[in-house]
Amino acid sequence: MTLYSCCLILLLFTWKTAAYGPNQRAQKKGDIILGGLFPIHFGVAAKDQDLKSRPESVECIRYNFRGFRWLQAMIFAIEEINSSPTLLPNMTLGYRIFDTCNTVSKALEATLSFVAQNKIDSLNLDEFCNCSEHIPSTIAVVGATGSGISTAVANLLGLFYIPQVSYASSSRLLSNKNQFKSFLRTIPNDEHQATAMADIIEYFRWNWVGTIAADDDYGRPGIEKFREEAEERDICIDFSELISQYSDEEEIQQVVEVIQNSTARVIVVFSSGPDLEPLIKEIVRRNITGKIWLASEAWASSSLIAMPEFFRVIGSTIGFALKAGQIPGFREFLQKVHPKKSTNNGFAKEFWEETFNCYLPDGSKNSPAPTSFHKGHEEGLGAGNGTFAFRPPCTGDENITSVETPYMDYTHLRISYNVYLAVYSIAHALQDIYTCTPGKGLFTNGSCADIKKVEAWQVLKHLRHLNFTNNMGEQVDFDEFGDLVGNYSIINWHLSPEDGSVVFEEVGHYNVYAKKGERLFINENKILWSGFSKEVPFSNCSRDCLPGTRKGIIEGEPTCCFECVDCPDGEYSDETDASACDKCPEDYWSNENHTSCIPKQIEFLSWTEPFGIALTLFAVLGIFLTSFVLGVFTKFRNTPIVKATNRELSYLLLFSLLCCFSSSLFFIGEPQNWTCRLRQPAFGISFVLCISCILVKTNRVLLVFEAKIPTSLHRKWWGLNLQFLLVFLCTFVQIVICVIWLYTAPPSSYRNHELEDEIIFITCHEGSLMALGFLIGYTCLLAAICFFFAFKSRKLPENFNEAKFITFSMLIFFIVWISFIPAYASTYGKFVSAVEVIAILAASFGLLACIFFNKVYIILFKPSRNTIEEVRCSTAAHAFKVAARATLRRSNVSRKRSNSLGGSTGSTPSSSISSKSNHEDPFPLPASAERQRQQQRGCKQKVSFGSGTVTLSLSFEEPQKNAMANRNAKRRNSLEAQNSDDSLMRHRALLPLQ
Repeated sequence: MTLYSCCLILLLFTWKTAAYGPNQRAQKKGDIILGGLFPIHFGVAAKDQDLKSRPESVECIRYNFRGFRWLQAMIFAIEEINSSPTLLPNMTLGYRIFDTCNTVSKALEATLSFVAQNKIDSLNLDEFCNCSEHIPSTIAVVGATGSGISTAVANLLGLFYIPQVSYASSSRLLSNKNQFKSFLRTIPNDEHQATAMADIIEYFRWNWVGTIAADDDYGRPGIEKFREEAEERDICIDFSELISQYSDEEEIQQVVEVIQNSTARVIVVFSSGPDLEPLIKEIVRRNITGKIWLASEAWASSSLIAMPEFFRVIGSTIGFALKAGQIPGFREFLQKVHPKKSTNNGFAKEFWEETFNCYLPDGSKNSPAPTSFHKGHEEGLGAGNGTFAFRPPCTGDENITSVETPYMDYTHLRISYNVYLAVYSIAHALQDIYTCTPGKGLFTNGSCADIKKVEAWQVLKHLRHLNFTNNMGEQVDFDEFGDLVGNYSIINWHLSPEDGSVVFEEVGHYNVYAKKGERLFINENKILWSGFSKEVPFSNCSRDCLPGTRKGIIEGEPTCCFECVDCPDGEYSDETDASACDKCPEDYWSNENHTSCIPKQIEFLSWTEPFGIALTLFAVLGIFLTSFVLGVFTKFRNTPIVKATNRELSYLLLFSLLCCFSSSLFFIGEPQNWTCRLRQPAFGISFVLCISCILVKTNRVLLVFEAKIPTSLHRKWWGLNLQFLLVFLCTFVQIVICVIWLYTAPPSSYRNHELEDEIIFITCHEGSLMALGFLIGYTCLLAAICFFFAFKSRKLPENFNEAKFITFSMLIFFIVWISFIPAYASTYGKFVSAVEVIAILAASFGLLACIFFNKVYIILFKPSRNTIEEVRCSTAAHAFKVAARATLRRSNVSRKRSNSLGGSTGSTPSSSISSKSNHEDPFPLPASAERQRQQQRGCKQKVSFGSGTVTLSLSFEEPQKNAMANRNAKRRNSLEAQNSDDSLMRHRALLPLQ
């Protein structure tokens, strides 16, 4: 059975050797063998395997100059290590390098040769066969390039724990150590690259992009990570397409249609150059320009894409490139390549033929071959392809430096340096094994591996714990996922003014080690958009929303497609594309453009505004008029009119009116706590004092005139002290109400933000509306009582209580305050104070005008009426009017009784009161003579009734004659004494008061 297995493996190995002949590998013997996988070709020729005969290995096509340079980097590193006296002394490294042709099938075909060789060594068949050409096991593999290829290779190598160190596979899926146990790499994974792409889009304020990814393990995970990062940054993706170099023409056409119809100008591409090339060619054919291409590192510097004829379409490319490294002596090594000198490199012959477009006569290729080659720059993928024709033979003396190809482009060594670093990583792992001290090793009980019999899994163990310093002084150590964390350079495609070729200008970098938000640096001055423009292109679904607006969602559209909505009042936005408007602070309001907040307008009944000035002038006018009346009353205090109106109460009444007018001024100006607590009590107490004076004054005169015989009790109640006591008691009730109010719920200044959004109304918060209601209600109650007494005493002499004027003033008072209640409830802000001021002024002017203006008019302009005779005449006239009414009333009653008894009409008692029914004086005097006679002898008045006119006559000629006149009047009126005694007694009682 063992022999049978040996034969099978040898057969497999023999077949593999036949498939990979001497010209299809680079191989050199050594104590330790390293494997290599490089894309010397870009693909394989499509061939229909009908299985009518033995299947043949597919042919690789489209030579890749860069792939050959990467292979040379591995050979250079191995030779440099072999010549080093310090690194692996007395040990020689060999290599076996195969072409993957950028396909999984070819890569697995090569990987099987590594695995098969290791399996033969594990069988220890030396005793069964003589293998003089025995090659040691491959203890590590450098490669492969594409992530999809490395995924397949890693699955196979991982079964045998053969370490694989990739130099260009960046898919984040390969960091999964559960699936890819032996995979490591010297290139950062795409997770950082996808984040960097999203950071660039955010930097340029783009939010509307399309994505294209290779349909493999490189493109799909990379673009998926980008979607995650884009979503966090509110970047929307308009379309997402998958491509492949093996896509048919119809699929390519569909992707191009999507790109052409999309409004997104930025296109993020996670792909390799070969996969992207068919799409770019179709886009160039259709001349679709104006797009910005954001390139992953796999094609950002690919010479397959970075061609001058493509530049008008992809000239705005911004891409990522790996950090370039330094390889001393590598340039000279590249120039030494020659088919005859590079005996260990089976790919040198084809390289020579492709470089000089010829064929080597002693070679196996006499058939037509690709005739053209493509020159490229930077670390892009180069290829030679063209039409098929016969090539001239090569002389072997061609100068490699005379031809410009991607192979000789060593200005920025990125992938080549990663290959160099991968070889050195394996070498340093072997060095750790070589220098291992027993007891300090990584294996069981601190044991060390034997360098001469080292196995792949032992090398893998040391690679995981590797830590060394490279030739650039940088620390190299693989993390727990087998990755090296590195930085990216950001490049922009420019067109060289010298030869028209595409050059890659470094315009920034991305530092993975920096803090978030500080990783990206871009020098915008170096960027050329479309090869010439400095203006950053626009790639947003909607135009930017200016400050003062916010983004509004459009139903059914992505969040990046929005409409600009003006910020509502009270909110603002001071940035472009604000997602939401910010609310202004409580004391601020948005300006007209809603771009900032300005202090709210402060509103109160100001002294300086026209309305406030008008109210102030009216209040001052009221104070002046009241003061004037008070001055007149003080100056004429001994005149009959002033004395008849109860002089002391009039003074107090005028003082209360001064307080009323003055209290209105507390409602004007910015409300403060002290003014708020003072104004309502001042107003309420002032008006109660005023109404109390009127009430006591009116009630006193009414009591005097209604009393039949003035007694000592009446005089006691009519005393001045009691009048002031009554006024004080009425006012004290109001004071108690105010004190309770101020103690339990004191008013305070209040900044009202609710009435109007952009205005702060500074008002007084009354504390308790119930207390305010009690204050005004008590005032109105006193006014109602006063109105009742005034109405009842409306027929008394005018000089005593001016009943009709007080009645009218109370009506004005009620009208004002009844109107005040709905006005107060319906107004707001400063107008609340204005309404109350108007009410106070209207009521005060009504009281002042109705009660005092008539008196002032008589005192100042009618002094003839301000005499003792006029006052007594008015009083007497009232008394006789009452007597006459009583006499006529009794006469009518007697006449009715006589008529009912059938008797004759009785005569009316005679007196100085003469009755003339419907007759006038037969000899009337002229009006002037009549007035003079009345002034000399007294007064005469006529009182009209329904049945006739009664003429009253009273004489006050001389003070000495007063007694005689009174006695004569008594005698003349003796018959009517019973009818008029009540009125005369009131007259006598009032005379001393006059």
